[in-house]
Formats: sequence, C-alpha cells, structure tokens
Amino acid sequence: MRISEGMATKPVGDFSRVISDVTLKRQYVLDLLFRTVTGLAAVFVLLLLVAIIAALGMGAWPAIHQFGLHFFSSSDWNPVSEQFGAVVPIVGTLITSGIALLIAVPVSFGIALFLTELSPGFLKGPLGTAIELLAAIPSIIYGMWGLFVFAPFFAKYVQPWMNENMGPTFHGPPMGIGILTASLILAIMIIPFIASVMRDVFEVVPPMLKESAYGLGATTWEVVWNIVLPQTKTGVVGGIMLGLGRALGETMAVTFVIGNSHNLSRSLTMPGNTISSSLANEFTEAVGELYTSSLVELGLVLFLITFVVLAIAKLLLFRLKKQEGAQT
Repeated sequence: MRISEGMATKPVGDFSRVISDVTLKRQYVLDLLFRTVTGLAAVFVLLLLVAIIAALGMGAWPAIHQFGLHFFSSSDWNPVSEQFGAVVPIVGTLITSGIALLIAVPVSFGIALFLTELSPGFLKGPLGTAIELLAAIPSIIYGMWGLFVFAPFFAKYVQPWMNENMGPTFHGPPMGIGILTASLILAIMIIPFIASVMRDVFEVVPPMLKESAYGLGATTWEVVWNIVLPQTKTGVVGGIMLGLGRALGETMAVTFVIGNSHNLSRSLTMPGNTISSSLANEFTEAVGELYTSSLVELGLVLFLITFVVLAIAKLLLFRLKKQEGAQT
C-alpha cells in the first residue's frame, strides 16, 4: 500500500506543479494584457483631449488673429459688421452658474440631511428614488417647463413684487425670462445631482461615530457639522463641482428661458446670454469664416473655463486630503 500510495502521489504532485506553472503564466499574461489595455485607454483619453483642444484652436484661429485680447473685453456682437466680443456670454455663463450654485448647495444639503438623518424609514426609499428621477429628466423638458409654466408664473406673481420691494438689481419689465429665470432653472436641474452625491457620502459615515456623539448629548446639527461633514467633505466638494460642471455647460434649458440677448444689464431679470446658448442659437446660422470662428472661440473659452473649474476642484480636494493626513 505504501508503494502504491507513493507511486500515486508522485504523479499527482508533478501534475499539480504543472497546473500551477500554467496558471501563473496565464495570470501573468492576463495581467500584462490588462495593464496594456488600461494604459492604452488612458493614452487615448489624453490624445482625445489634445485633439479637441487642437480642433477648437484651429477653428478659432481666424477670430483670435483678428480680435486678439479685445475679444474678451468687448460686448459687441454684430454679425453684419463682423464685430464680435465674448463679454456678454462669459458674464452670463458665470452669473447663471454662480446663482444656481448658491441656491442648489444649501437645498441639496438639506435634502441629503433629511434623507440620512431625519426621514422616517418608509419615506427614504420613495424620496431617494424621486431625487434620482429628477436627475434623469432631459434638459429640454426643463427648458419647456421653464418657458411655458415657470416663466409666466414668475412674470405674473414674482417680478411685480420684486419691482416694488427690491433694488435695481432685480428691476425690469415682467417678462418672466432673463438671467434670474435661467439661474433658477439651472438650480432646479443640478439639485438632484448634488443631493444624490451628498446623500451617498453621508450614508458611508460609520454609524458608531454618530451614535457615540448622540450618546454624549449632541444634537442632530452638531452631529452633522462636527462628525458627518468632516468625514465626507471630500465627497461633498466633489458633488458640488459635479453640479457646477453641469451648470456651466447646460445648453437647451438655458436657451429657452434666458432671452438670448447680447446686451449687458444691471438687472438680473433682464434677458442675457451664455456661451452654450449662443452656440445653440447661432452656430447653424453663422455665415462667413469670422462669424463661425468667433463661435468656435466661444466654445474654446467654455472649455477653458470648465478646465479651470475642475483644476481648482482637484486642487481643493488635494489640500483637503493633505490636511486630513496632517491631522492623522
């Protein structure tokens, strides 16, 4: 029996070693293939980014050569005389996105706080699903709702009160459309994105930390401010930047309600323009190389603005992580 057992175990050991060698070689090949494919994907993204910048730069070169830096200091936009300036679209883009963010961040924070800390259990699921469904609504639907429902209501009930009780920043004929209307529609659009991210990051905070704080007598606000937010500030900033990126590049909803006017005004209720709405309205009607090139340069400016915003967000996140490491 011993001889037979020895004779039986030897081939089995050799066979296991052969299988192990084959498995290791196969795993090495698969790992090499995986690293190669992911590396090529990363290089492809970088090449695509460079190609987009190059295409925009080439398309915008006639306008860059013709207007230079004057393009960024002029508010003229006259296709007949071929005089173009980007001040109005740039200012409109920054103002609408900024106002939308000022409105959306506290509202999103309240929604996320309610869903994670205050909402009854039977209400969390339906409310969370409703927030996610709002994020899935196409932007053109928001634009149509804003034009046919929100704008008439705003013109009839809100703007007359603003004209009587608020300063010149909110004075203007009650048309219902304008920069403030576009900002409000943008805020409604980005609230679901920011609220969803905040809710998800709030939920990953260890329950033991919050229960310990409650056990020491902390209120809900104290737990959120001193426990939840310090643990999730990186994710919160990321969600806010996601909403800002959506607001900067939004096109159709803004085009419906902003008024599409190339005039600067002190009042936020007056019509204005953004880079995205300018491109949507005029690109198909652009006649002549200089007109088309000026619109392409607007697209390049929007690309650079988005890039700068994302770079600042990355820098902020890096500093937050560095501070966390220093504290640890």
